[in-house]
Amino acid sequence: MDTLSVKLHTIDDKAMFHADARDNPEIVVDYFPPIGTGKGYTSLELLMVSLGTCVSTTLLGLLRYRMKKTVSSISAEVNGIVRDEHPKALEHIRLTLKISAADLSDSEVKEALQVAENEICPVWAMLKGNVAVEVVTVLC
Repeated sequence: MDTLSVKLHTIDDKAMFHADARDNPEIVVDYFPPIGTGKGYTSLELLMVSLGTCVSTTLLGLLRYRMKKTVSSISAEVNGIVRDEHPKALEHIRLTLKISAADLSDSEVKEALQVAENEICPVWAMLKGNVAVEVVTVLC
């Protein structure tokens, strides 16, 4: 069983943290004023980054190596709707993926997304059943 470790420590008198994992550069995590200063990523923004990169990385692997497609790039935009009541969790996420590939069809992308959702992407698996995730793909 693999173990992941992230270290956090406060860096101001509000709610700003430095966070790091392994030997990677630190990132700043904060919250909106007045609780924080708003000068870092919020926890929900980082969750959305995690979903976007997890799905995108999974798709790159599936499309390039399993399906032998020529994918030159993937870009993602992740938008989340936050509940009105506490806890202020995400209730809906829209992930828009722009995939640049000359030899790729919509049906192949849908097939790869199904595998990503049901078999490979751990972040999507953790959100499933708790947050509605809508994926929109655009082939370029």
